[in-house]
Amino acid sequence: MNAIVTAMIANLHAMPQEESELVDEVLNGMPVKIIANIDANWVRIQTAYRYEGFCQKKYLIMDEEKTNTWLQEANHFIIQSFADILQYPQIQSSKIMTLVKGSIVRFLASKEDDSEWVSVQIASGEIGYTRRKWLQPKVAENRLLDSQFRENVVQTALSYLNAPYRWGGKSPLGIDCSGLCSMVYMLHGVLIYRDAKIVDGFPIKQIPFKHLQKGDLLYFPGHMALYMGDSLYIHSSLGGSEVSINSLDSKHSLYRKDLATRLTAVGSIFI
Repeated sequence: MNAIVTAMIANLHAMPQEESELVDEVLNGMPVKIIANIDANWVRIQTAYRYEGFCQKKYLIMDEEKTNTWLQEANHFIIQSFADILQYPQIQSSKIMTLVKGSIVRFLASKEDDSEWVSVQIASGEIGYTRRKWLQPKVAENRLLDSQFRENVVQTALSYLNAPYRWGGKSPLGIDCSGLCSMVYMLHGVLIYRDAKIVDGFPIKQIPFKHLQKGDLLYFPGHMALYMGDSLYIHSSLGGSEVSINSLDSKHSLYRKDLATRLTAVGSIFI
């Protein structure tokens, strides 16, 4: 059975217990597959990028018909770090919900003479308004030229700059290294593996270091980053406590020897 996340952020745990390790977060509007019904409160789920964990039922709509409709019609990502969904198209309106970057909504309508506000439906079924510029159409599959895709993922990664580090996190409220890279790629129509390694069956393939270009991924032991070009990379580092920029160049002021000397692989979707 498929289901849809209705919480702002649904935690994915290693075990069906709230105190167990956070392994991932699934954002509002994202679809998941129910793998197993554990008990009255918990299910084991699989995400669209084939990551598995335990989630509380209260964060999900588990209705096949509603879920299938949502999968067909929910067609936009939130691209603002935090976007309020309001009762009415005016800033003084009361809030229905706040969504984070990467959440999925259904675009309903906008008035031709209103360049600011659009009507959207959120996963719960409620309808409200948000700013037009905070929405981006979902990309089913990347069809951009190599150079444009590379530039887009770098710019999107930079929009998470200074977000705090959170183990298993995947939003501007807190994000880890693979959460950052996977979200950036997802927002541009490419689903990559959620952890810091290259896995068969996903579009990232290992390439020689000499072929490294902007937008490719850097892999270290237990860590990953997105390459920006000119020796710079952006990553969410436990050691740095937030999303930050560092360099592979030993002469650069942002050089991190602990990472640069332990690079294990470079990955790209362009091979």
